[in-house]
Amino acid sequence: MLKPQTLKGFRDFLPEEARKRQYVIVTWQKVFELFGFEPLETPTLEYEEILTGKYGEEGDKLMYRFEDHGKRRVAMRYDQTVPLARVVAQHGASRSPQGQPLLPFPFKRYQIQPVWRADNTQRGRFREFVQCDIDTVGTESALADAEILQVVERAYEALGFKDFVILLNDRKNFAGIDPKAIAIIDKLKKIGPEAVEQELQQKGLDPNLLTEVRSKKQTQNLQNIIKQADSRRTVYEPTLARGLDYYTGLIFEVEIADYPVGSVCGGGRYDNLIGMFAERRLPAVGCAFGFDRTLDAMDELKLFPEDLRTTMVLVTVFSPNLLANSLSTTEFLREKGVNTELYLDPEVKMEKQLKYANQKAIPYVIIIGENEAAKNLVSLKDMRTGEQKQLNLSQLSDALTA
Repeated sequence: MLKPQTLKGFRDFLPEEARKRQYVIVTWQKVFELFGFEPLETPTLEYEEILTGKYGEEGDKLMYRFEDHGKRRVAMRYDQTVPLARVVAQHGASRSPQGQPLLPFPFKRYQIQPVWRADNTQRGRFREFVQCDIDTVGTESALADAEILQVVERAYEALGFKDFVILLNDRKNFAGIDPKAIAIIDKLKKIGPEAVEQELQQKGLDPNLLTEVRSKKQTQNLQNIIKQADSRRTVYEPTLARGLDYYTGLIFEVEIADYPVGSVCGGGRYDNLIGMFAERRLPAVGCAFGFDRTLDAMDELKLFPEDLRTTMVLVTVFSPNLLANSLSTTEFLREKGVNTELYLDPEVKMEKQLKYANQKAIPYVIIIGENEAAKNLVSLKDMRTGEQKQLNLSQLSDALTA
């Protein structure tokens, strides 16, 4: 017998969890579009040569790669930055039939799609997961950096987070320092200052580098960005390095006070990466939101709305001969924009229909019995309080759309 199961590192999202994910996505989409960022979607599969060699040896090992039926070497999307670079190179000079550029610069896009990595699975690490990126391509203006910070601040406030900070630094503060030392200093929060100094010494590096980095002042560039962002959330952190060596200026991470797992968002300026396919320099700044970590933090801090649901009201069927009344009421409410579900089996007893509403946490139930039908009324039952009242359709609409 076939055993029903998901592949290791892959997940099903049942309705309760899927609603939470949709809530975060929709909330963030509104914030991104509030600032003029536009949606972008790229294919699951790219030509293998587009993706390989862009993430280092480890990335190539973790990439899902195979030969398709047309004997083409292809790979599954590993992140969203390289596909963005390909899109800009492929469409950056294209114009619509009306002569308008398809990608006006600066190009501001957001992308919320799954990526795939054949990683070792553990808590919080999966082989398929959603990435959520925003990027501005084509300008070196400090206003673009500041705007990314403003979007990040607004995005987490919109989800209900109160106590979080945006840690900032400038990669230029690490100029002249061995990249190996930068990687060690970047582990300061995880292992502490003594361990950092010991590891520096063990690798033949100056242990005083930590003190040197800690004493670095804000660069003029960083001061300009902080001033433009005008945020009470920003905190200068001279030891923040953001590991990846393609950053050229601003770098930042978001930390939530009551969520000790780690940063939930990170990014910065990277002026030499997006132009990898265009054979020209294309300055860019952006960030990636930790989608799964953000969901986890919201669960821990109980930030999801209690009434997160799909269906507002269930229209029951009192008896088969009153089905037409239930159908017309259902259609009326849907026309009014009320998410309305009709119970699909007219033969089922009312008790079971009400139980179904409770199982789905549907807050309201409509009952149309012989008495209600004779008076052109419906009974609206609040499943949370047990209160029930008779209303005409106009009153019903007001009650459910107020």
